[in-house]
Amino acid sequence: MNIALMAHDRKKELMVQFCIAYCGILANHSICATSTTGRLVADATGLPVTRYLTCSQGGNQQIGARIAYNELDLVIFFSDAGNREAVNEVAEICMLCDQHNIPFASNVATAECLVRGLKDGYLDWRDIVNPKK
Repeated sequence: MNIALMAHDRKKELMVQFCIAYCGILANHSICATSTTGRLVADATGLPVTRYLTCSQGGNQQIGARIAYNELDLVIFFSDAGNREAVNEVAEICMLCDQHNIPFASNVATAECLVRGLKDGYLDWRDIVNPKK
């Protein structure tokens, strides 16, 4: 499955810790991320991560385009809920995921449920919706 990782500055360390904890599961999937988040996750876990631009340079739009083209199967975006501008970024990604039936997590609790579900096969329906070549 194709998984996108995004995190606002105040949540990047949480994303790194999350990916360390679930490295064994994530290693079986293709990971992409915005630039800094991707670098931090790759450095901490050794996982191969396709990196896009930073959020401020258009990384959100790049991941948004992959969502719109149904190229992603899961999006995890740890957001800084105290930052109004950040909330708007998350809302845009969340709306795209809703439109295209892509599982989305904006916090560690939901992300954990989705990643454990990924391991147990609960997201295999995505292979029907988005068959891999």
